[in-house]
Parts: sequence; structure tokens; C-alpha cells
Amino acid sequence: MTDMDERVLALGGMLQALAQVRRIADTGQSDATPVRVALDSVFRIDAVDTAAVFGDAGSLRSGLRLLRDYLANTNKDEALGKLGLSVLNLERRFSSESAVAAQVATGIQGLSAPADRLGSTHPDVVAGLGSLYADTVSTLRPRVMVQGNPHYLGQAGVVAEIRALLLAALRSAVLWRQCGGSLWDFVFQRRAMAAAIDAWLG
Repeated sequence: MTDMDERVLALGGMLQALAQVRRIADTGQSDATPVRVALDSVFRIDAVDTAAVFGDAGSLRSGLRLLRDYLANTNKDEALGKLGLSVLNLERRFSSESAVAAQVATGIQGLSAPADRLGSTHPDVVAGLGSLYADTVSTLRPRVMVQGNPHYLGQAGVVAEIRALLLAALRSAVLWRQCGGSLWDFVFQRRAMAAAIDAWLG
């Protein structure tokens, strides 16, 4: 697996998580499978490669399609694109704040046993991840701002799930950077990224 293969998988994972953030914020409902893939990835710290972080590359098909559409300028969901850019900018700040990163790592470690026992999408685990995000990542600037239906954004369960998914998206962004990802990729490597996505999608 090349660095570019790993990078597009990480970005696909990020967009797949953020697509669920957008869906929950607008409708109050999420799609169980991509949410589980995203939240499971938070706890897979020592995976052998990027695909294994998400279970396998097949789990990221919808995220990879979203990424391919953005690279081809055919995705009209500007809000999702802005969310993605916000998370990538947040990752730079997060990775420079070692104390916050250490707090997050400790918090994830503390939640790993309940996640193993109950599943990463159990309400108690989601609430724990949401609280962890609020107590740590939310203190950094620039904050990631999620727009949506105020009716749903006022519900504690919805807010917790959004925060848990933002934590998963940030985990993917950190992974992308660790694989050599840079915002310059979107300027100079678009064709190589698209080719890697096409190879994964078949």
C-alpha cells in the first residue's frame, strides 16, 4: 500500500464521518453502519495499516466516493467541504498541542473497555466520546462549527453523537497527516489522489 493509498483512505474516513455529522445536524438521524465504522476507528490506535483502522477499505466506499466527487468538482455540498477543511485546520492545531493530545489519548484509553463490552455506538460510549471532545478539542481554536436544524442541535443525544463523530473525523485527519498528507496535495496531487480512489473503488 502506497502513502497515497493510505492518505485517500484517511480522507475518505474523515468525509464519511462528517457526512454523518451533516445528516444528524439536519435530520436528527444517522446511518448506523458508517457511524460504527467511524467510532470503531477511534479505538483502533495500533492498527497495522490505514485500512485496518476502519476495518477494511470496503467500509469506506461512501467516503471515497465523496472524496472523488470533490476532486472532480461535482459535489455541490459546500457545507461538507467546509467542515472537512475546518477539521484539517483543527488537526494542525491539535497536533501542536501535546497536552490536549495526551488528554484525548488518556480519555480514549479509559473508554476502550466500555466500547469493547458495549460497542462503540452504545449511548454511554457515544456520550463519553462527546464529553471528551467537549472537554479537550473544543477548547482549541479555530473551533469546528456545525450548522443544522436548531431543533436537533438542541438535543443532548444529537450533540453527543456529533461531537463523537467530530473526534473520529479528527482521528482520520491525524492519520492523514501521519501518512504524509498536506493541503498541497489538493493542489499538486489531485490526479494521483483520484487514481488511488478509483483503484480502491474498482
